Amino acid sequence: MLLTVSKRLEFSASRRLFDPKLSASENLAIFGAESAARYGTGRNYVAHFVFSGPVNPETGMLINISEIKARVGEVLHDGFDHKFLNEDNPAFADLVPTAENIARQLFREAEPLFHDSDARLVACHLCETEQRTATYYADGRCEENHWIDFSAARQTMSPHLSQGENEQLFGVAASPYGHGHHYHVRVTFDRSGGAGEAAASDVHRQLETLRAELDHKNLNHEVPELRDWPITTESLAQWMFERLNDGSALARIRLHERDDFFAEYWHGGRYFLGMQRAFSAAHRLHVRALSQDANFDLFGKCNNERGHGHLYLAETTIGGDYDERSGTLHSFDAFSRAIEEALEPWQNKHLDLETDEFRATPSTGENIVGALWSRLDTNLDGRVSRLRLAETANNRFTLRKIADQQETTR
Repeated sequence: MLLTVSKRLEFSASRRLFDPKLSASENLAIFGAESAARYGTGRNYVAHFVFSGPVNPETGMLINISEIKARVGEVLHDGFDHKFLNEDNPAFADLVPTAENIARQLFREAEPLFHDSDARLVACHLCETEQRTATYYADGRCEENHWIDFSAARQTMSPHLSQGENEQLFGVAASPYGHGHHYHVRVTFDRSGGAGEAAASDVHRQLETLRAELDHKNLNHEVPELRDWPITTESLAQWMFERLNDGSALARIRLHERDDFFAEYWHGGRYFLGMQRAFSAAHRLHVRALSQDANFDLFGKCNNERGHGHLYLAETTIGGDYDERSGTLHSFDAFSRAIEEALEPWQNKHLDLETDEFRATPSTGENIVGALWSRLDTNLDGRVSRLRLAETANNRFTLRKIADQQETTR
């Protein structure tokens, strides 16, 4: 199992996407209209710094999240926040400040700050806009992510099943009159080593072509290429991957049909389903073996004697065998029930005072995600691949099976 802890930090900056070794027309083709922003154009960036390492058995923490904020905050303050990156940060004097290059530079400047810690920085994920993100990993891999949206109607069904089988498997979603979704799609390209940087216009054209094929269409009747495909979320993710894959750098597709439900299809033929469910709980970060002063130094206001609470968000991702006939990886209803049953004992409870798991164990995010994994994996027949617990918008704790650790942030 691989455990990671992620801290979200924000900064604002301006930059110009321009390579002085290229002509103006070449820069325009690669970087788009922003290449002409001679004095820079701005972004409100969000960066996630992702750490891995052993959990301290006494404190229940992999790393003190306040330390991440303090140390990385200096990096952001000195070289990124409210800066014109091309001129105010020496790293970008000869390096185009693309999302990928900024993520790489943030990683390189932050990583040495934690050499005195058992935790190590394993990735930096940068959100430039809602449509554009990038991730740099400790092993040198770099990913470029694009998000697109479309609205479409569909009847959830498989042409390989009878009408009765479709109705039994998909329920009301199998109605021949259809239903609709506003889909949200993440397209991930592998840009490792800085190689294969595609022209912005080419990627945009490719994604817009796909969006136009699907937007405001009835997927069962108006997209000819889908007529022999099961119209399920899993199958649609695969179809989009094959539609976009030109043998280059496409790594995976994530397709959200709802904010809280998605399917992923990865290069190599791997399928995943993900579902998010929230639960409300109170807790107090406290180690009984430590003095009150030591607890306060360690946990600060989270050590409040009367406790505090969170609206936790648990995102469960499962893998397994894809059924070609039905076009499904797992039943949506069964997936949802398994998560709700696992969360119910903690719903509206004080974790330290009202549950068995945390009477003698600190209710840190690291320990909560570990305890929840055991319950979920039992309910889902050992198929859990990744479990992410968001304590707040800024703090996330994630467990993965070792075989699935390649994607360590998103």
